[in-house]
Amino acid sequence: MEKRVLVVGELNVDIIVSGVSNFPKVGQEAVVSNIELVLGSSSAICAAGLAHLGVAVDFLGKVGQDLYGDFVVEQLGQLNVGTLRVEQDAALRTGVTISLAFSFDRALLTYPGCIPVLRLEDIPLEILPNYGHLHVGSYFLQQSLRPGLAELFRQAHQAGLTISLDTGCDPAGKWDGGALIALLKQVDIFIPNEDEARAITRARDTDTALRELAKLARLVVVKRGRKGATALYEGKTVHSPGFQVRSVDTTGAGDSFDAGFIYAYVVHGMPILEALRFANACGALCTTGYGGTAAPPTAEPVRSFLGGAIL
Repeated sequence: MEKRVLVVGELNVDIIVSGVSNFPKVGQEAVVSNIELVLGSSSAICAAGLAHLGVAVDFLGKVGQDLYGDFVVEQLGQLNVGTLRVEQDAALRTGVTISLAFSFDRALLTYPGCIPVLRLEDIPLEILPNYGHLHVGSYFLQQSLRPGLAELFRQAHQAGLTISLDTGCDPAGKWDGGALIALLKQVDIFIPNEDEARAITRARDTDTALRELAKLARLVVVKRGRKGATALYEGKTVHSPGFQVRSVDTTGAGDSFDAGFIYAYVVHGMPILEALRFANACGALCTTGYGGTAAPPTAEPVRSFLGGAIL
């Protein structure tokens, strides 16, 4: 039986501003080529990616009873992500991220709104045995959930789930020290990017960061953008190079990588190198559309992109 995935995380909308040549100066105006309202949040983009790949996935989180909250729930449903556990709270406003998409990267402005309010008490732990895998994203943004994650992970493991974690960036620049280090000991798959891996470990280079993190989580996969991804697996470094595509927006590329890796490694049990290659392809193909959910590939296009020599 295929593993059903539960994603617990933040929810918000993204306003993608593209064709940005430079930051406007204060008091001046800049003209851009396009603007789009799309489903945001690292966790939601990962859930949507999993659903596109054919994985049964449910989302647990909170939004406001407002226009953006309605949009989030509607979009998740249209993307075949289960929304029964998404609560619309009249006391909250839905979060918004404005993404300024440059040709080489992006810059983000976020109004947190409902993002930091989800707590362990909002999660009915009795539902955990219905799932085979738990994914948590945006650790640093989920301020109210962080203190309860150790208990959530303990209960998830007790119920037989495997666990993946993607911290995302820490806007405060503190990187949470001992609390995160202790939590990683309960994580089966940790999926940071290069900057996050170095910041968490205070390491000067990615290889050192990878070795330090591998002493904690059972499997560490470091996303390296166009350079691909590297894992430390059974004591050996495994690297899969990235792919060149015509990228229009990098929003959600890392989250689509997460979805691809969970699909390949957790759900279908692919060998580590094949799983990394599959995930790299998912991340690359995501960048061919605006927003993290505009171009999440299904499994067949990924196989075609990779030449068909994969599950």
